[in-house]
Amino acid sequence: MSSENAAQIERPGLLRGPIAGLQAAVRGVVSARGDRAQTQRDALVAFTIRVLSAGILYVSQIVLARWMGGFEYGIYVFVWTWVLVLGGLSNLGISTVMIRFLPEYRERCEDDKARGLLRYGRLLVLGASTLTALAGLAGLKLFGNHLSSYYVLPAYLALVCVPMVTLTDVQDGIGRGRGWMSVALLPPYVLRPLLVLGAMLVAHELGWPMAAETAAGAAIIATWTATAVQTVLVQRRLAVDLPAGPAYRAPDLWLGTSLPLLLITGSELLLQTSDVLIVSHFLTPTDAAIYFAAAKTMSLVMFVHYAVGSAVANRFAALNARGDRAELVRAVRDAVRWTFWPSLAAAAGILALGWPLLLLFGPQFTAGYPVMLILVAGFLGRAAMGPSEFILNMLGQQKACASVIVSMAILNIVLGIVLVPRFGSLGAAIATASALLLGALLNTVVARRRLGLEIAIWRNLGRT
Repeated sequence: MSSENAAQIERPGLLRGPIAGLQAAVRGVVSARGDRAQTQRDALVAFTIRVLSAGILYVSQIVLARWMGGFEYGIYVFVWTWVLVLGGLSNLGISTVMIRFLPEYRERCEDDKARGLLRYGRLLVLGASTLTALAGLAGLKLFGNHLSSYYVLPAYLALVCVPMVTLTDVQDGIGRGRGWMSVALLPPYVLRPLLVLGAMLVAHELGWPMAAETAAGAAIIATWTATAVQTVLVQRRLAVDLPAGPAYRAPDLWLGTSLPLLLITGSELLLQTSDVLIVSHFLTPTDAAIYFAAAKTMSLVMFVHYAVGSAVANRFAALNARGDRAELVRAVRDAVRWTFWPSLAAAAGILALGWPLLLLFGPQFTAGYPVMLILVAGFLGRAAMGPSEFILNMLGQQKACASVIVSMAILNIVLGIVLVPRFGSLGAAIATASALLLGALLNTVVARRRLGLEIAIWRNLGRT
């Protein structure tokens, strides 16, 4: 055999090695048995869906920004951010209660309690979210004259989405609590953005104005349709998984647990959205659009954190209920490593591609690249502690976790109000990164002192 032919064989072999190793690793996860393997599969499914979702959402946001322009796109970003805030607050923390208690009830064969939580929990949040939407509509009617006129009509339309956004959050919790990652994540994170994009494409082809109110109308169609699909899927799974029978009500327990979780949910939402709202208040809709594009591009790193947390949360609750301390410690170590190293790799890749990614939104959006350089410090600091909020919430430390996240949200808002008028979008990025780093450090202290768990990545290097 000639040296040239040998080289032709060896070069593909060099490429084949890493690919074969990756394929073998995936096959090992898919074929392995046991709780740990199931958790790995759940994490893989959740991560795959979130990556797919990130791609779809990113493309849709680019298309919307291109079609609508920075000003109209900034208006839509502002009103939709408020929908997410109101929807998240309206679920009363019940979505996390589902993740916390459904694995425990299954572990203890308490089907009557599971039926009660599923039935009354959804009815409660649906009523609360409907009242929230009605209160928002009344507030616009009474005080809309104090809001810039271009926000009013899109806000009226977007409020129609609040009940369905809330119900989706709760059913997301049901799916994650039962380990049904596709049912939990596909409708809100894949189907909904696809429907928004599809509705806007139809409107564009019909020659309708590419304005914020058109996008809000598309969001109504997408949100209600995706929620209906998710509801059908959840009910089908429950019909097989949970036989018919009596439903036990424990409102004191559920609401007593959910109130600290509501603080967590609300503060987490404020942490994720207050920067956009503050930038929208002090700066122009175009500035808000540029900041939003940069922040959401960099926040793709956090999909790893969310995917791992979604996969391991129910296992933490089950192991805690079982009293298996050794396996719980191992699960926490796995979760920390699964969160940090992929997040670090993702951050490096996103920063390397950050400028061309922002350019896809339009030439003016590249001004947001410095925002990404600041935010990455906060995102990696949070990832270095693993899915710490999930760990604390599932192990009964929801009150301490609530205190931490409330502190983060307050710091983010205060710093944002102080820094944005002086430094513009960079001030918002500094505020958010500082709040994320503070929360990560505080969660580490709580986990060590309250639970005896080491969650920092540097405490879990090289451990098996």
